[in-house]
Amino acid sequence: MKLQELTKPWEPFNYGFLDESAKRELRRAILKAIAVPGYQVPYASREVPMARGWGTGGLQVTLTLLKPTSVVKVIDQGADDSVNATSIRKFFSRVGDALGTEDTTKATIIQSRHRIPEERLSEDQVLVLQVPDPEPLRAVQPDISVAREMHADADYGQLWLVLYEQLVKSGRIMQGDSYPSMVNGRYVISPSPIPRWDVPKLHQSDHLTILSAGREKRIYAVPPYTNVEPLVFNDVPYRVEDHRDKTCYRSQVTGYFMNELPQDDGSSRFELSDSHFGVKNICKAEGEQVHVGETWYKDGRMN
Repeated sequence: MKLQELTKPWEPFNYGFLDESAKRELRRAILKAIAVPGYQVPYASREVPMARGWGTGGLQVTLTLLKPTSVVKVIDQGADDSVNATSIRKFFSRVGDALGTEDTTKATIIQSRHRIPEERLSEDQVLVLQVPDPEPLRAVQPDISVAREMHADADYGQLWLVLYEQLVKSGRIMQGDSYPSMVNGRYVISPSPIPRWDVPKLHQSDHLTILSAGREKRIYAVPPYTNVEPLVFNDVPYRVEDHRDKTCYRSQVTGYFMNELPQDDGSSRFELSDSHFGVKNICKAEGEQVHVGETWYKDGRMN
């Protein structure tokens, strides 16, 4: 046998890179995830030109939803201009002829790593969250088979115990991201490594949220107008990061989620985590005609 006999003639790749069989399977998994909010649907995660652990799950979902009229925004920990976000956005343009944007209000599909934009999303927008570890029970039950049984029985007592131990030892719940949340009163999910600040944005939202873990081969979803309730005790309310008194040194905007930037003299400066939201506010302050959408938070409090 010759090597030439094992190869196929060169031909262009399929629209949206993934083959149609892969897209059909992903669409079926997405529909099931929407029908049963919070339930983790397995799927055969395909190989894409990206290392697993760098957002292959989100990439596959976006490629499945992609069409020539799509306008795609890609966020990497709040930034639109990072190497990862820029490269993925260019990839969508190349394989799907889709337009790229950094403006949240103009996007039809928003793929994000670790953040939800500060501007509210509408009914005609889809949020795709990249998830490194979709299993909220991983820390208390490493056996995935047993964890599946616990989900089936809605047995989340060990998660409550972990939160209680944090409260007793530290005086407050220390879970900073991936805060376990109950969806539609049934399944507890890990809402990806978004900060506590972003979790309330999923509750009764206008938009569809699809969460996908390519390495773990799991998809789950939060449909529009669905209850998402962080696990909290009745006498200990859910608290988000207190950024009410933090001011972005670039845009002078106050009351939104900030990145802390340590300085050489030991002090810190703060910068808006949502980079393009900061750019919009800078342009608006300079007198430009810029549309800044309605935000989830105002003065550090949820609207």
